[in-house]
Amino acid sequence: MTSRAPESIRLRPFRNADDYVVMAELISTANLADRIDDIPTAASLRADYDARSEIDPALDFVFAEMGGRAVGFGEAYRQVQDDVAIYWTFGTILPACRRRGIGRAILVANEVRGREIAGAHDDPGGRAYASWVSEREGGAEALLLGAGYEPVRYGFAMVRPSLDDLPDASLARGLEIRPVTAEHHRAICAADNEAFRDHWGHHEATEDDFAATHASPDIDTTLWQIAWDGNEVAGGVLTWVYTSENEAFGVRRGWLERIFVRRAWRRRGLATALIASALADLRERGMTGRCSASTPTT
Repeated sequence: MTSRAPESIRLRPFRNADDYVVMAELISTANLADRIDDIPTAASLRADYDARSEIDPALDFVFAEMGGRAVGFGEAYRQVQDDVAIYWTFGTILPACRRRGIGRAILVANEVRGREIAGAHDDPGGRAYASWVSEREGGAEALLLGAGYEPVRYGFAMVRPSLDDLPDASLARGLEIRPVTAEHHRAICAADNEAFRDHWGHHEATEDDFAATHASPDIDTTLWQIAWDGNEVAGGVLTWVYTSENEAFGVRRGWLERIFVRRAWRRRGLATALIASALADLRERGMTGRCSASTPTT
């Protein structure tokens, strides 16, 4: 696919940390219009990207400007999943500026950058070019389909409308949920990574991933529900509460971001008990409903 930006649009690279404010505004404005539950802040974006050595904002980000104002943003980067190198492409366009060829220009710029990155890697396990879109991003889906991308996997957001009538689920004998402290963070990360090794599209956790998670201004590991069997982490639910998102949507909601059980402790009702504990904890902290989790399917 070849394309260039419309004459009224200028593509430019990332300039400095002030562009995280621009990115947050672009993503938040687009997601509010599309009813997508993700309202990042400049601080959360900067903390995430600053911790990731595989992403160089100066090379991997592109901004589309119209009349000197940013109206779109794109990013491209490489990540290995199940030994396959995935070259990701993502983009965001302000709703008022869509259907003008801006998304196509950003996609082309991302693919060019992806090929540049690929030139520095042998990728013996193979490579693929990929993206994620919401079903509410019809234009983005049409753009990707038209560019030769094909659906290979779907995911679902599961919402609990209230925190009333929570299930009563107890842990199996020998397991206990303990308060999370900083000294537990490494063990939890390792257990979570191990549990997902047999999951479709697993990305082996790196030091950058750990740093990015714990650099987030939204993190509160006292929310996490971790089951222990002696000195072993058996499973966990990594709960997050995003204050800016709750304010934007007028809700008091938590997210059950990661739900994992290590293989030796599966089929003992552990995930059910951890989810029930996480929901009860959110209720005690003043959350009122629309608690959410996401689950992928092939």
